[in-house]
Amino acid sequence: RSTLSSSSAASDVYKRQPNSSVEVKDKTGTGDHFSVLVISDKFEGITLVNRHKMIYESLSQYVTKEIHALQIKTYTQKESLDV
Repeated sequence: RSTLSSSSAASDVYKRQPNSSVEVKDKTGTGDHFSVLVISDKFEGITLVNRHKMIYESLSQYVTKEIHALQIKTYTQKESLDV
């Protein structure tokens, strides 16, 4: 079984969300539990569910195969200042 790295996951998210800040962390060190933080003004006016769908689509080739747990946080630039 291949192990997904945080940098590979971040690269895949960034390809789908250019001009965004993307941070991916391996929560357990096992390459299958990740947290993803994306800050992008592309999220302006988009519901939380649809924001998360955008990120899932970026990682769809890994979800249920390499990724077993995925925590997603998405913010616009303005929203990120309030966190």
